[in-house]
Amino acid sequence: MPLETILAIFGFAFVTSISPGPGNFLLLTSGVNFGFIRSIPLILGISLGFLSMVFAIGLGFGQILKSFPLLYSGLKYCCLVYVLWLAWKIATNKSLGNDASSSVDSNGFDSPISFVQAALLQLLNPKAWAVSLIITVSYTTPESYLSSLILLIIFFAIVNVPSISIWALSGTFLRRTLVQGNRIIIFNRIMALLLIGSMIPVVLSA
Repeated sequence: MPLETILAIFGFAFVTSISPGPGNFLLLTSGVNFGFIRSIPLILGISLGFLSMVFAIGLGFGQILKSFPLLYSGLKYCCLVYVLWLAWKIATNKSLGNDASSSVDSNGFDSPISFVQAALLQLLNPKAWAVSLIITVSYTTPESYLSSLILLIIFFAIVNVPSISIWALSGTFLRRTLVQGNRIIIFNRIMALLLIGSMIPVVLSA
């Protein structure tokens, strides 16, 4: 794979990984509520979920999505319902969890999002499927397709995990500020609204 292609992959991976979106808003919220260590399963689930999609698209699943638009629409609305449920969980949380256990009401954002839940969020996200299709088409080579696909996934992983971790770390640094008064309640409700707002372009897309 040429050096310029590798650099382009790294640049694209960084921009798409670090930019705001449902996954990164969840990471920021998780970092605030539970700290960085307890947010690691969320980090890994988001990353592996996306990279699994890249691999699936590379093996031909993208063509299935093109051939069956109803499947794409189904993913879109399943993702919306799932995100609305997560937003409700976040908005109803009224206190910070600690590094070992949580003390909030069981109806709230009482535990970190698990690895499986995080991966499911990515697998239901049609925007992530679209990005996966773009990068597999743009950065693989027909003459060595499988090897270039595997390299693409490795390069993306190298950039993606540290980039999205920045959001969880940022949330961790905010914990001391938000522990005072009702700040965590306000923060969680704002993040819930941002999470819902981040789905608007997905819902409105064709």
